[in-house]
Amino acid sequence: MNTIDLSPLYRTMVGFDRLANMMDTASRLDGTQGYPPYNIERVGEDQFAIEIAVAGFAEDDLDIELKEALLTVAGKKAPEDGGEEREFLHRGIAQRGFIRRFQLADHVIVTGAELENGLLRIELKRELPEAMKPRKIEIGQTSEQEGPKLISGAKGSAA
Repeated sequence: MNTIDLSPLYRTMVGFDRLANMMDTASRLDGTQGYPPYNIERVGEDQFAIEIAVAGFAEDDLDIELKEALLTVAGKKAPEDGGEEREFLHRGIAQRGFIRRFQLADHVIVTGAELENGLLRIELKRELPEAMKPRKIEIGQTSEQEGPKLISGAKGSAA
């Protein structure tokens, strides 16, 4: 695997060392593995969905975990309770265990998951905190003068 030298970027950018960590993590993730296949879909401006083909897996066989912006989906097929061995002449349906990892961007949260017709669909949404949303700054307004202008609500109103 080729390594990428990011040292020229560090000369002109401050605080982007996390970028190098994310790239290193992405190179170690199992993104090149082909099983199970998946889709990543943009549903809206700030909404996304991950669909993973998990044919043969029940809800109890799947585990979804989000830890520090790393979404992990694991599938482990429970042993069959039938007790009798099945003899396959051809076995083309893979039901082996798997682990898929997805690095989520900042402020992306999981809003739900659903299993239907062999597809696991995980809904995601980007929710920016109020402090990070764009806001209009008026020219000539300083915090030392009369304070910020309120857009909604009244100052000092009593209930």
